[in-house]
Amino acid sequence: MKGTNVEREWMNMLDKIVAGAEQDIMQENANVDGRSPMGMMGKVASETARFYAMEKLLSSKVLKAMEENILYPHDLDFYIAGTTTCSQIPLGQLLKGGFSTGHGYMREPGGIGSAMALTAIVLQANQNMQHGGQAFPMFDYDLAPYVKKTYERHLERFHQYGMTEQAEKLAWKETERDTYQACEAFIHNANSMHSRGGGQVPFISINYGTDTSKEGRMLIRQLLLATQAGLGKGETPIFPIQVFKLKKGINFDANDLNYDLYRLALETTAKRLFPNFAFLNAPFNAAFYDGRPESEACYMGCRTRVMSNIHGEENAVGRGNISFTSLNLVKLALISESTEHFFDLLNQYIDLAIQQLLERFHYQASKCARDFQFLYSQGIWRGGEKLQPSERVKEIIKHGTLSVGFIGLAECLTALIGKHHGESEEAKELGLNIVRFMREKMDKATEMHQLNFSLLATPAEGLSGKFTKRDRKKFGVISGVTNRSFYTNSFHVPVYYPLQAIEKIRREAPFHELCNAGHITYIELDGAAVHNIEALHQLINAMAYYGIGYGSINHPVDRCTCCGYNSIIERECPVCGNDDEEKIERIRRITGYLVGDMTKWNSAKRSEEAERVKHS
Repeated sequence: MKGTNVEREWMNMLDKIVAGAEQDIMQENANVDGRSPMGMMGKVASETARFYAMEKLLSSKVLKAMEENILYPHDLDFYIAGTTTCSQIPLGQLLKGGFSTGHGYMREPGGIGSAMALTAIVLQANQNMQHGGQAFPMFDYDLAPYVKKTYERHLERFHQYGMTEQAEKLAWKETERDTYQACEAFIHNANSMHSRGGGQVPFISINYGTDTSKEGRMLIRQLLLATQAGLGKGETPIFPIQVFKLKKGINFDANDLNYDLYRLALETTAKRLFPNFAFLNAPFNAAFYDGRPESEACYMGCRTRVMSNIHGEENAVGRGNISFTSLNLVKLALISESTEHFFDLLNQYIDLAIQQLLERFHYQASKCARDFQFLYSQGIWRGGEKLQPSERVKEIIKHGTLSVGFIGLAECLTALIGKHHGESEEAKELGLNIVRFMREKMDKATEMHQLNFSLLATPAEGLSGKFTKRDRKKFGVISGVTNRSFYTNSFHVPVYYPLQAIEKIRREAPFHELCNAGHITYIELDGAAVHNIEALHQLINAMAYYGIGYGSINHPVDRCTCCGYNSIIERECPVCGNDDEEKIERIRRITGYLVGDMTKWNSAKRSEEAERVKHS
């Protein structure tokens, strides 16, 4: 054993899981029902695997940095399996010609209904191959051919019936109906199908919005309408996380062909919180565009972005993040004697994070293709289908990214100079220098190690609370630093700091370019957004103007489970008078990307939501 402290913590955690009394432990992941039998078994397995990794796989320096509350390797419980984090799946490639899940061969679909059903199967099968999520970078382009197949089938049928004059019109009408039903079924599948032993629904993201073909446009229109309709009892769908890709000349201006889809997307996000928005004209996204849809920037819903690649084609299709590790910037500030000392420490611990990522990469790279049959044999990761089962996966996963993330820039700045970047230009410049320093370290690591190192605005909201709890225990309550139950995530202006929406966008925008592994800016609205679509449009325009790469708009979505009323509910339902809080579903964004019922959040997330100020 490397240390009895680790063993003691492990046993203590297992005791808490068995007792099932602590919400923060049982609902650490809002996407997992930790109290279900499979959820509990998964939690026990997770903690045991994490214990093994700490005892057998991590170096003593990394363990020390973890004990110091500075370094946090994410998804440590999956370390022993050698899984990668996420992938942007080449859906069109899988559907064309069919694919195998390992339990049977799926032939190419003959229409949009079967295509969408197989799309769900792809996601479910792949969820067991990775420890993160999966996305489709070209959802509209990949599925449009199957809308066309459906149309052609209907057209042929109407011609057979001798309805030649009306054939086209009727065929498109039938195709539209079938497409809506296919989208509706896909959304229901995304929120109900289980993976990982039944303990979790797959974490799904889809990117769309730039296909201008009639079939592609029809698909996205029906998808948005099905999203607005909600689930069986009107619930807001949590998955898929939808990302509408905005691009000038395609959908951003009133004269653009897909502008109507953009307006429908605004209506949908006002009602159902999705889609979020990716800005393809942001310079750091536009730089990769070569005229093909494959080269359009895309995002995992969680904000992860994979574009640059020193080993080959620079787009996201068939690639993903290999693993990432986050730094607690606040702790570094609290133990620093000066700003100069802070940068010395930051340099030291970034080097350690890079070393830890390299060690994990080599462990992952030692795995064989047969260990992840679906992921590689079907070409989910680019080139994986060329591997023999016994071949190592190094030459395939090297196309992915290794990322260092960070949490608590705002509190870090407050600890260093007394103000954060939302309230001081001096703090903003220092914040940019800190993040720029980290990005430069990633670029140098890429050159030195010939792997795709990148900087991530960490999406793991739960970690904010973990870091804070331990720092407060050591340093006590420090105003503006440790006096809350959470640290502000990544580079965001604190959720509790009042400022106008445009100003929040302006202050956070410069960080997007620096965080090339992923970033997000979100605005918190007060009131029902469905009553002010034009305000959403103005916010999206502001994000585009200031150079945001990926953004979202948060607002409350409540539903009375007694009568189905959907809108803001204060203390009681205005329709049926229900005032039982357990019968009121309060859907909120856990962060800028993932939504869920607040009753399933851990305490740090609930506390953060309670302190969010609304942006005018």
